Amino acid sequence: MLQALRKQVCHANLLLVKYGLVIFTWGNVSGIDRESGLVVIKPSGVPYEQLCPENMVVVDLDGRVVDGDCRPSTDTKTHLELYKAFPGIGGVTHTHSTFATAFAQAARGIPAYGTTHADYFYGEIPCTRAMTDAEIAGDYETATGKVIVETVGGADPLEIPAALLRSHGPFTWAETPTRAAELAVTLEEVARIAALTEQLGGRASIDSALLERHFYRKHGSGAYYGQSTP
Repeated sequence: MLQALRKQVCHANLLLVKYGLVIFTWGNVSGIDRESGLVVIKPSGVPYEQLCPENMVVVDLDGRVVDGDCRPSTDTKTHLELYKAFPGIGGVTHTHSTFATAFAQAARGIPAYGTTHADYFYGEIPCTRAMTDAEIAGDYETATGKVIVETVGGADPLEIPAALLRSHGPFTWAETPTRAAELAVTLEEVARIAALTEQLGGRASIDSALLERHFYRKHGSGAYYGQSTP
């Protein structure tokens, strides 16, 4: 079932290892088949060196396992909330990468200081509010997703395709699982550069005109970065 998507999701999970964003069994990537409404996600607690397309888990949007011999990631319900709220996305990634997680633990968003940030994120990458005791004690993973959706608010989720879960770590999303994983790599580098900028005393946000120019030369109908496809 969903063999092509299983391969994509497995590959995207392995990208997190390749770029040093995860250790042990941390982190996860998922992808959704919008036609069937089914989601493929990394199995819970399985080491990355053991991952293969066959042990990816297929669930429906209510979190029920449809296919697979393993239990899905404990973050599955969080991913599902993002898919329900953001119909334009096809992949979600969660990591505990060092610099992005440091901002999350500091309860801070990542400011847009320069064009590296602006090439991928149209403004500050937000940090969520603290979750309530009731949210934590209840259906925690679902509440986590809802808090992220609340934080994104009315913004276009493909213009700010990331959020930091306070005291926890980053989530990214995109049109495909691979792209969501690549954005997690980019987010970590942006967070590292922002931390270094602040160590050097820099706190000035990028000029709004420069932010807009850099973001939209890579995104939207007027984008002109890269090669055109025939």
